[in-house]
Amino acid sequence: MNLIRQYIGYFKDNPNGYWFKRKLYGWGWTPVKWQGWLAVFIWVILFVFGILKMDHEWLKNLIFIFIFTSILIYICYKKGEKPKWQWGYKKEN
Repeated sequence: MNLIRQYIGYFKDNPNGYWFKRKLYGWGWTPVKWQGWLAVFIWVILFVFGILKMDHEWLKNLIFIFIFTSILIYICYKKGEKPKWQWGYKKEN
């Protein structure tokens, strides 16, 4: 239960209004505002729609996945904290 409180406290500590905060464990981002969740939701919808409409041209399918994933990563980078590897919450003294 303490870990959940730690996550909630970390995500609520957002004075800059980032859409995405860096992950507490590992490298990457986690959506913390409704705009970030909307961006991820739109990506999932487009990805699923694209998968359902894919044909047997594997190169076209790979390009589709690459483009939409690149757009999501760009949005995360522009609207989120700078990514870095971290392992847990570092408390400042």
